[in-house]
Amino acid sequence: MATSAMTTMAPTSTWETKVLAKQQGAREKIPKEWFLPASLMQALKMPIAKHQNRVIDMDIPRKSGILTERELEITENYTVEELLSKLKSGHLSSLEVTVAFSKRAAMAQQLLSCLTETYFSEAQERARFLDDERAQGRIVGPLHGLPISIKDSFQVVGSAATIGFVSFMDNAVSDRNSALVDILLELGAVVYVKTNIPQTMMTADSHNNIFGRTLNPHNTSLTAGGSSGGEGALVAFRGSPLGSIRIPALCCGTYGFKPSASRVPFGGQASPVREGQSFFLPTAGPLANDLQALDVLCRSVMSARPALYDSTALDIPWRDLPKATPTKLRIGVLSEDPFLPLHPPVKRAVAEAVKLLEAQGHSIHTIPHLAAYMADSVALSLAFFGIDDAHPDHIAEGGEPPVPSVKQAGEAFAAISTPFLDDCANLTGISRLLALNIKREAIAEEWREMWKEQKLDAVIGPAAQHTAVPHDTFGLPPYTLLLNLLDASLHSSPR
Repeated sequence: MATSAMTTMAPTSTWETKVLAKQQGAREKIPKEWFLPASLMQALKMPIAKHQNRVIDMDIPRKSGILTERELEITENYTVEELLSKLKSGHLSSLEVTVAFSKRAAMAQQLLSCLTETYFSEAQERARFLDDERAQGRIVGPLHGLPISIKDSFQVVGSAATIGFVSFMDNAVSDRNSALVDILLELGAVVYVKTNIPQTMMTADSHNNIFGRTLNPHNTSLTAGGSSGGEGALVAFRGSPLGSIRIPALCCGTYGFKPSASRVPFGGQASPVREGQSFFLPTAGPLANDLQALDVLCRSVMSARPALYDSTALDIPWRDLPKATPTKLRIGVLSEDPFLPLHPPVKRAVAEAVKLLEAQGHSIHTIPHLAAYMADSVALSLAFFGIDDAHPDHIAEGGEPPVPSVKQAGEAFAAISTPFLDDCANLTGISRLLALNIKREAIAEEWREMWKEQKLDAVIGPAAQHTAVPHDTFGLPPYTLLLNLLDASLHSSPR
């Protein structure tokens, strides 16, 4: 564990004793020969979360001597498609690729606290099996031999899915995999680590009292995002070729794709909310260092007929655009809500994207009434989240305190007041739920009408008001909430 980024404490209570035991167990699962030399750790400015350590620029994997030149090449020089091609041809073995990314993941953990569970020994055993299959002329699937990291909420047989709650540490270890994990294994992948998330999974800071705070490898004083911040940090550090989206992709400078709900199976995960809720359907999607990798993962998973593994998944294969697709598109722009101004780098990026699209001959159209959309989506999201009080209950049951970002999010929610929220405050039970659903349907209908009137093919806009910010300061993500409310498919690009 990266003790510099972890919560360090003397055990003064039951929950702290549990956490220390969990952290020690996780540390012991990292092979001793994969620990970074003290000289490299001492080169970091401490406390690490408060200083601008640009870990990626420090070239620690090469300086450590832990990775061979071939392992550095494997983890740094190939796209996912190139790795898969070399695995299929036998130019690379699954074992050497798995060991290479496992070593790098272990380094990332020591520096960034991005992991929750590791399966290094099991992953190497799985890789040997896949290499034996290939040697006999059998390719298990389109992801044959590729190591893939997954978010902590996914269940993996034999390990826990605490999702950052101390109270969940008493839950039994998983006796079955989440649907997506089973699909990845059947496609030939190697699952080797799970990654860190926020306490409650409802903030943009991947920080909890069990696994500590995940740090951004580009600048450790900035957030790695959430709720998949561990994935963002690990992929950016090149400790994983492919993981799981949007805010972590924005913060960590990777590509990400959020499909609409139920396209990638989400069933069988540990959840921070009570069962039976379907206000906002959660989604899973890929995060990677190259754009084509997103297509590889989505095409492979959706072609495996995920509805056979998960009753909530749609049985729709990945679709290629027909050749007759218009070469000139009508593109809407979420330019800027004046009440939610964009920071200069984000505003500049949107303007540059518009300029490039116009230069290609595409037609650009500003989305009308943006401020109204934003205000309504924030109010509605807060009203929906307010229905379920499971998050504070989970925290209280574990005897732990809320982490700063969770406490600040609660205060931000309480400070927002709109006529719609005021009206909802007077409603209870089914009446309140019906009012929320009616409002959401009204926003979706307005968006549909706008899309039709503008004859749009796509919409571009900011993933957030700003880029990565200091820890615990991300605040509400209104541009994200609007598109979540609409269950839109979204792509996040670093350039």
